[in-house]
Amino acid sequence: MEKELVSYMARALVDDPDGVEVNIIEGEKSTILELKVSPGDIGKVIGKHGRIAKAIRTILGAAATKTGKRVVLEILD
Repeated sequence: MEKELVSYMARALVDDPDGVEVNIIEGEKSTILELKVSPGDIGKVIGKHGRIAKAIRTILGAAATKTGKRVVLEILD
């Protein structure tokens, strides 16, 4: 569920939606989502002073309350 949510939001923000990749690393108490976008789109996903990235993480945290697990978003360059 979280993977699709991050993928949907990232594709809406970037110029190259085909360059969006989301990988999941499952842990016992947490899930790590690795977001990869095209090099030219990384600024669009992070935003000024990290505001967009923070907003995405906030939405993810709210969506993850159902599972009871902690969700971490890492934006890879």
